[in-house]
Amino acid sequence: MASFRAALTQLSIMKISGVRNNYDLAELPNALHSAQLPALLVMPIELEREGLFRRRENSLQTAAFSGGAKTIYHSATHLLLVAPGDAGLGLRSHLPRLIDLIDGYTAAISADVTLGDNLLTPARVSVEPGLYTYGERDFYGCAFRHSWLLEA
Repeated sequence: MASFRAALTQLSIMKISGVRNNYDLAELPNALHSAQLPALLVMPIELEREGLFRRRENSLQTAAFSGGAKTIYHSATHLLLVAPGDAGLGLRSHLPRLIDLIDGYTAAISADVTLGDNLLTPARVSVEPGLYTYGERDFYGCAFRHSWLLEA
């Protein structure tokens, strides 16, 4: 039986061409600087005060199959931060790079849809590009909102 932590760890080591730093839970920096970008941060929480997601889903929803395995649904966010919101000529100057990184992310998750067999079913991922606050600073980036099914 795979754990939520094992799936998060597998997510944190996913290699995306063009991403400089991948941060696991224990490595999350308090703030990010331009030299650390682009960066991917594993976030097993929804940052409500920052409005990362426009719709709410149950992050821990359990289900049991009659006479079968118990399962649990988990949600996690893989936050891609590309550039500070005040860098360059605004959004237009960062969109091409952001789109290329989103394509790279999609290719990487497509190559390992169960995160090293830690998930019972392929990950469902929503892609939400936008402006995100991290460490009291705004960044252009994308929130990859994952929904997973694991055995309880």
